[in-house]
Amino acid sequence: MIRRRSTPWIHRWSRQLIGAIATVGALLTAYLTVLKFTGGSAACSSEAAGGASSCDVVLNSAYAEVFGLPLPLFGCLAYIGMATFALLPLAVKLDKNKALRSQLEAQTWLLLFAIATAMTIFSGYLMYVLANILQAVCWYCIGSAIFSLSLLVLTVIGRRWEDIGQLFFIAIIVAMVTLISTLGVYANVEGPREPGERITIESPSGQAQSGIGWEITSKSGESEIELAVHLTEIGANKYGAYWCPHCHEQKQLFGKEAFSKINYIECDPQGKNAQPQVCRDAGVKSYPNWTINGELIEGVKTLDELADLSGYEGPRDFKYSLR
Repeated sequence: MIRRRSTPWIHRWSRQLIGAIATVGALLTAYLTVLKFTGGSAACSSEAAGGASSCDVVLNSAYAEVFGLPLPLFGCLAYIGMATFALLPLAVKLDKNKALRSQLEAQTWLLLFAIATAMTIFSGYLMYVLANILQAVCWYCIGSAIFSLSLLVLTVIGRRWEDIGQLFFIAIIVAMVTLISTLGVYANVEGPREPGERITIESPSGQAQSGIGWEITSKSGESEIELAVHLTEIGANKYGAYWCPHCHEQKQLFGKEAFSKINYIECDPQGKNAQPQVCRDAGVKSYPNWTINGELIEGVKTLDELADLSGYEGPRDFKYSLR
């Protein structure tokens, strides 16, 4: 008597598990997509400099958009695709249409593997960006990366693959295409500069975060930091309002680290650590303003202008410029 080999439990439940994880991932990325479109702030326990959550630092960075659309939107579509391909064959009753069920299972497994591989490679790149470039903690991003890796593992162990060589071949092709495409998409995000070349800062988009404004996404260089320290040492003050787009442009010229060293005074009573009376005493009537060496200076100033006005004698390899 021939005993039939029992089917491992992971093979019986792999599609349900993939569908469940993908559904949670779709809800997570849908939430982030809505925040990106509405300009809302993500609920996050990690705080970044300036009072905004480090999740917002990531969501408002240049890496959070692809072709002008929120990156979480593409993640949401990928998760929806995974959930659809995982659960679609289960909708066909095995006892009524076994041939169609078997055909759908065979075709969708390769699609699941290819999509999960691409998602894992892309998530790996984003984890590198998170740790080494943005240097921020985003639990949503980390959670999504874990989901992607889990989906890949489940597609590999969730069935008995007859041709392992084909699997490796698909993985290599998908990984190469994903990596090359990813590097191409982000090639111009603060890429290498020619000597003397500066990056043009963009005007803020979306709604300013209440009381805080838009997150500073530019990265400071040595020159920006030294100028900021110099301005603080000579008693210079920068006046602004959290909702002021030109004030944000001034912050972007310095970059996140350098601007944290500037003596910034918030003039709007609704802003964080607001000092409206100090602004009135200084004669501030519009934003942004500076007081340098006792003189009130109006408007956004390039870092070269601030260096000249303040008598700064340090390096001037500034990274950013206005439009």
